[in-house]
Amino acid sequence: MSAAPLVQISHLAKSYRRGVQTVPVLTDISLDIGEGEFVALMGPSGSGKSTLLNLIAGIDRPDSGTLHVAGLDITRLPEAELADWRAANVGFIFQFYNLMPVLTAFENVELPLMLTSLPRAERRARVELVLDMVNLADRMSHYPSELSGGQQQRVAIARALITDPALIVADEPTGDLDRTSAAEILAMMQRLNADAGKTIIMVTHDAHAAAAAGSLVHLEKGELIRGEIA
Repeated sequence: MSAAPLVQISHLAKSYRRGVQTVPVLTDISLDIGEGEFVALMGPSGSGKSTLLNLIAGIDRPDSGTLHVAGLDITRLPEAELADWRAANVGFIFQFYNLMPVLTAFENVELPLMLTSLPRAERRARVELVLDMVNLADRMSHYPSELSGGQQQRVAIARALITDPALIVADEPTGDLDRTSAAEILAMMQRLNADAGKTIIMVTHDAHAAAAAGSLVHLEKGELIRGEIA
């Protein structure tokens, strides 16, 4: 039996203004992503894959269509509610890590919890747990400049996990890593998907990275070309 859709996209469209011109980026996208899937979004530069990821994550809004996550149409949420939803339900992994250089690994991971009412002891316990999950328990007091690229990305993964989100979105998570470090990060994401049941949507241009996912969605000029098991 297939998993129930966590993400349901129906007739989604998005365009941007460029001077006096309106430039379409996504056209009539309809797609279901099941709970517990690991999906790779692929396509050439300008195909709309990062735009689609941002829409799913609630970073941007579509011009038309609906986008349900766990049954909630996030396109209808006011900005403040959307921000709260995003903080509670989506974990982000970026190509360039987006770590605060003046904070330790522990403090970078703890940052999303500082906006919650969790007591300090519980915050510490959660941070130590996720840093252990990404094999960085012995690096929690290190600053980003003292860590390798692969270790910095593992800190970013731990930060994405800290709120126990339903959805993890990753935009070119291996794009700044060497092949060995990239393989380690992809293996870690596979374990999070298989063992922790996390739904992961990953934008990548790298066929090796895409092969780590269980499903492939291909975009071309803003249109869905293929959405099938890889």
